[in-house]
Amino acid sequence: MIIRKKRKGNKMNNSGGFGGGRGLGKGGGRGRNSGGSFGTGGNCVCAKCGEKVPHERGVKCTNIKCPSCGHTMVREELLNKKET
Repeated sequence: MIIRKKRKGNKMNNSGGFGGGRGLGKGGGRGRNSGGSFGTGGNCVCAKCGEKVPHERGVKCTNIKCPSCGHTMVREELLNKKET
């Protein structure tokens, strides 16, 4: 009869297994606007002709077409951020 010792946890050696290392640093970013939102107010602006439309809660500006020229609208705060 062969008796084997139980292993503690799922730890492996440095050959690419489960270790105490911190990884390669991939991910962990918070995306646009540091993970926050722009709030309920503001405007949607046409990047082509400059037409402004009040932002509606729950509707992305990129889903709205400009009433004047038909181009895709963007959030005013994003447009201002790109210009600076």
